Amino acid sequence: MSRAASRLLTIVALMLAGCSSSQDAHTLTFWTIGREGEAVVKLLPEFEREYPGIQVKVQQMPLTAAHQKLLTAFAGNSTPDVTQLGNTWLPEFVALRALEPLQQRVAASTVVKPADYFDHIWSTNLIDGSLYGVPWYVDTRLLFYRRDLLKAAGFDAPPRDWAQWRTMLAALSHPDRGSYGILLPTNEYEQLMSLALQQPESMLRDGGRYGNFRSAGFKRALAFYVDTFRLHQAPAITAVEAGNPWEEFGRGVYAFYFSGPWNIGEFRQRLPADRENEWATAALPGPDGGASGAAGGSSLVIFRRSTHKDEAWALIEYLSRPDVQQRFYDLLGDMPARRSAWDGGSLRTDPKVQAFREQLEHVKATPPVPEWEQIANEMQLVAAQAVAGELTIDEAAAEIDRRADRILEKRRWILDHPHATTGSP
Repeated sequence: MSRAASRLLTIVALMLAGCSSSQDAHTLTFWTIGREGEAVVKLLPEFEREYPGIQVKVQQMPLTAAHQKLLTAFAGNSTPDVTQLGNTWLPEFVALRALEPLQQRVAASTVVKPADYFDHIWSTNLIDGSLYGVPWYVDTRLLFYRRDLLKAAGFDAPPRDWAQWRTMLAALSHPDRGSYGILLPTNEYEQLMSLALQQPESMLRDGGRYGNFRSAGFKRALAFYVDTFRLHQAPAITAVEAGNPWEEFGRGVYAFYFSGPWNIGEFRQRLPADRENEWATAALPGPDGGASGAAGGSSLVIFRRSTHKDEAWALIEYLSRPDVQQRFYDLLGDMPARRSAWDGGSLRTDPKVQAFREQLEHVKATPPVPEWEQIANEMQLVAAQAVAGELTIDEAAAEIDRRADRILEKRRWILDHPHATTGSP
């Protein structure tokens, strides 16, 4: 069946269903987080024209309150039909049995094609072999760098491995003059986590039951991170203390800035257009070469309690279309999760996005446990102690393991006593 014929049948089915339903049955609730809501409402008129039996009601949640609001909605039996869900939040809501499995819908879809998605982005939606979300947009953190400053220091290209990166950081750091190789806010875990994900060992072991931070790989990542401060190649300050990083980057206070795709637009807005060629992006170099980093972004999910699952799936399919993902990028700068969406428009021609495209083929997902964000925050608190010289690398790794094991205590009990939680004999 062609895509057009399949869509026509869906439209007819939804229109017929709408004829015998109340007005409320036509309303689909869609919760978004942050600025995504502002952009997606501009895409919905076309969807509502294609599906005249559906009206989409969008509710925006601030990022700082979204997690708690979703949990409160679940506890109060007032979840929306569809929501965007950060990749690191998905395991938690799966554990709560809040989300509808989507594998059968994807298998029958002529729109959502798993092979067209970046592999490890797709895998963040698979929990214990079942699919619970469809990637909506992706992000990964890599290097923004001052091309002119690197060239003045004798470097014609960004680093390809950690050794080259260390050499460049040393050459570009002049703390006595107030300039550093890189900004790594000590209250953000994403940078250390990205370095750790480049290692062969996972940060958790035994099926996510225990921390694995005493592994050689994590200690290698932690040592590189801590040494960057010890060698005065990054200031030991928080994001709040850093002030305006775009202005400081423009002034040459930092030659490298470790961040995500949203900052392409920020730098273009905040730096003069005639300085466009002075800065560029580069994939995060691996310890021994290659490009890899963390798989981030948001997915679209359907709540189990939704009474409009077919309509919700129609919306997910619409927002998953490559042409719609291209328009979403043009509106907001959120990068598409589908490879084919990168083949047209500014995504194909903008040199600043090519490093993201390269890295997205090699990203790795964080451990798929509900407790991951809590563990990552504890990891960063301990790493900050190591940066301050209060702990050695070995001591810090052992302390992160201790904290992770404590956080995972309930998970271990549940995994070791499955019958106690399912009620099975």
